[in-house]
Amino acid sequence: MKVGVIGLGTMGMGAALNLLKKGHEVTGCEVRPEGRAAFSAEGGNTVEAPDQLPIDTEALVVFVINAAQTEQVLFGDTGCLRRLQPGAVVLCCATIAPEAAKALGQKIEAAGFLMIDAPVSGGAVGARAGTMTVMASGSDAAFAKAGPVLEAISTKVWRLGGEAGIGSTVKMVNQLLAGVHIATAAEALALGIRSGADPETLYKVISDSAGSSWMWQNRVPHILQGDDTPLSAVNIFVKDLGIVLDQARAMTFPLPLAAAAHQLFLAAAANGQGMKDDAFVIRVWQALTGIDLPSKS
Repeated sequence: MKVGVIGLGTMGMGAALNLLKKGHEVTGCEVRPEGRAAFSAEGGNTVEAPDQLPIDTEALVVFVINAAQTEQVLFGDTGCLRRLQPGAVVLCCATIAPEAAKALGQKIEAAGFLMIDAPVSGGAVGARAGTMTVMASGSDAAFAKAGPVLEAISTKVWRLGGEAGIGSTVKMVNQLLAGVHIATAAEALALGIRSGADPETLYKVISDSAGSSWMWQNRVPHILQGDDTPLSAVNIFVKDLGIVLDQARAMTFPLPLAAAAHQLFLAAAANGQGMKDDAFVIRVWQALTGIDLPSKS
């Protein structure tokens, strides 16, 4: 299958590599030269702009940051829809507001293409391993067309409904939990450090106790290693929790825990940590209390 992947970042690169391994003809689109070079080194084709994708591309996987970027790479001055085969399927994988996903779906379908609202979960490890979870919604025809792509990049596809927006709604709830869990893990570790607990020991004890979470076990090691390389950045949760809160505000629905977590990620971004790994929201507590964090070995 002739597949285009727009965005060769953490998630897009993993998806593109797994599509390549499954024998698909994959072209990765990435503005960063280093991203193109990395995919080329694995045998993939690359282009710098979406309108340079091969003619008659059958499926397009879009891994950009937000709804505005998704619309730009599809419909903008260098948009790629004109390069797609009639009836091709577009998988929109960015975390965006449900209403934005609905609007994109309508616009894509009006242009003669299929669309799956397909936000993903699984992080860098899941993307590289091809074991992501896809929270997907779209028509039966879209799922039939996208089947080989979904099989290559994921091990679990939740078919959540026939309309765009449902997948994004479920991803929004996931991001509420993920953001709160990361912020809470950082807060708990910071308290332990301030109280004199050995952070390595604390991590091991909590990991085997009822207070553990997936985010505690996944993110705290980044802090213990002093490695703030952004597998998922602080700014992602500034955006994603902002989407959560905007949606809740529109429904007059209170979200006090999500709001508190959002303020912590905002504080970290204001402190210059926006492009650092999201676990380093803990530097808010470091700035407030002067705690010592582990250094990179």
